[in-house]
Amino acid sequence: MEFSEIKKRGNTRKKAMVRKGRGPGTGKGKTSGRGGKGASARTGFSMKYYFEGGQMPLVRRLPKIGFNNYRFSNDIVVLNVEKLNGFDDGAEVGPEDFLKAGLINKLADGVKVLGNGEIEKKLTVRAHRFSKTAREKIEAKGGKCEQIEAKQAK
Repeated sequence: MEFSEIKKRGNTRKKAMVRKGRGPGTGKGKTSGRGGKGASARTGFSMKYYFEGGQMPLVRRLPKIGFNNYRFSNDIVVLNVEKLNGFDDGAEVGPEDFLKAGLINKLADGVKVLGNGEIEKKLTVRAHRFSKTAREKIEAKGGKCEQIEAKQAK
């Protein structure tokens, strides 16, 4: 293939820049395509994305509904007793130990131990909350459940 044989690809021509405000013969003279007077003719004006041309906006047409306490809720991280088998027998473990061991990914507003699975070791477990079954399983193996004071609600 020679350099002279290379063909242009379609639609590669750059569109010419339109020079506005350069006389009536250009088709974009005088008001430069901005219409008459008013805010839209001025520099710096931009139409807000929610403006619907003066009709009552959708946001204002729909009723205000609902409320939830999500912002005020506590973010509790859960941990099952079966995950506690990775600790040494007779150890005292708490939220910081769970985080270090990778059993939870954040401390958040508290840790709740749930009773899913079986525990084979005697542990002293410190957490913010315990389920009834988790408490029973830990104490059945001779361990202890120590409840830590939870953070105040937001």
